[in-house]
This record gives sequence, structure tokens and C-alpha cells, in this order.
Amino acid sequence: MRTFRSPHLAAAHEWAVRTVLEKGYLVTTENGEETVECEPIALELRDPLAEPMVSPASRFQRRFLEQYAADLLEGTDAQFEYDYHSRLFAWGEGLAAGGLPVRVDQVAYIVGKLQSSPVSRRAVAVTWNPVTDEEMQDCPCLQLVSCQLRDGRVSMQVVFRSNDMLSAAGANMFALVHLQRTIAERLGAAVGTYTHISLVPHLYHRRDAADLARFCEQFGHVSPVNGACEACRGCPGR
Repeated sequence: MRTFRSPHLAAAHEWAVRTVLEKGYLVTTENGEETVECEPIALELRDPLAEPMVSPASRFQRRFLEQYAADLLEGTDAQFEYDYHSRLFAWGEGLAAGGLPVRVDQVAYIVGKLQSSPVSRRAVAVTWNPVTDEEMQDCPCLQLVSCQLRDGRVSMQVVFRSNDMLSAAGANMFALVHLQRTIAERLGAAVGTYTHISLVPHLYHRRDAADLARFCEQFGHVSPVNGACEACRGCPGR
């Protein structure tokens, strides 16, 4: 696993993209999409609310990310195969218990657990639902959210089974840090460390060639893995 302790979200996003681009390997997914994939990555932020929270190289800038965070926290009327708001605040689609539909507010559970037992290691939420997700075309990437309350601060760790580090990770981190802040506020606590773990970090080097070019310009000198630049060729000498 490759790890990086970052001063802010923007640097974490940029480091993750560069690491996949330079240390990865080409993989064609089960859906036939061409990617550069890398060994697992862990990003740790001691002060996750520190600015800048958005890389200037990212396609998605502040206004979009603020709306994305609001959708995760409050829900949206847009229709998707799944959304993280429902998976975290109303988990249980397709399940029943005692003849009634299952609907679990896992964020309320995390807050309640830490209120009743501040030293608990059980303040966790999951997104995966085998009833719906095993046959879903576009199933959740985020799998686990875990929180701890220590020394008056709420720390959060999240685990992604798979994470598009170029186009999605910046928005994912931004929204989940806002979730962390919401949980901390409900507990009357401060925001602690945020740790973002991706088990299969990757980027779509052909589909998102234009986005990748912006990051490479931000990096300056970059040495991508062989084959990663075939669709872009934006750098001198390539």
C-alpha cells in the first residue's frame, strides 16, 4: 500500500492521480474500459478542512463539489442506480424484517453510538447491499465509513473497493469530509483526522484524457507508465 500524509485535500487528490499515473499498470475492466490501475492507496489528512480543498486541475470545482456534498448529506431528486445519501441515511433497499421494509439511518447510529459510548469502535456504516448490488451494473464504490471520538475530536476512515482517482476521488473526499464535520457538530466535537483508503485506485486514461492533461500541466514534469498517454499526447516529446 502506498501512503501519503497530506496538508490538504487538493494535494491529496493531486498526489493520488500522479501516483496512479506513474506507478500503475494498464488494465481493461470487465466492462471493457481501459484504465491505469495501481496498488492500494491511503491518504491521511490531519486537518481535512484546511484549504485548498479543491485542486485547480480538477474538472469539478468548488460550486459543483458544494452541491455534491449537499446531495450526500440531504439527498437529491435525481435518479441513479444508487446514491450515497440513501446508502448512509436509509440503508436496506430490498430487505425486510418482521414484515416491514428495512430502513436504517446509519449516520444517526454513528452519532448515537458515540454519544452513548465515546470510546466505541463500532461507530461504522456500510453501503454494500447483496440483495441489490451483486447484479447492479454500477454498484457502490464506497464500502465502509468508520468514526472514532477521541480527545474531543471525531476521526473518520473510509474504504473504497474501487476509486476513480482522477474524476471522482476529489468529490468523494470533499463530500465525506463534510459528512465528518456534520457528525462532529452533532456530537459537539471538533473534526479530527480523515483517512481515505482506496483498494483499487485507477483512472480512465482514454476516456478522461482531457482531464488528465490538466493534472499533468499542474504537475510540471511527469513520467507516466507506458501506454497511459496514447490518447492524450499533450506533453512535449510524446
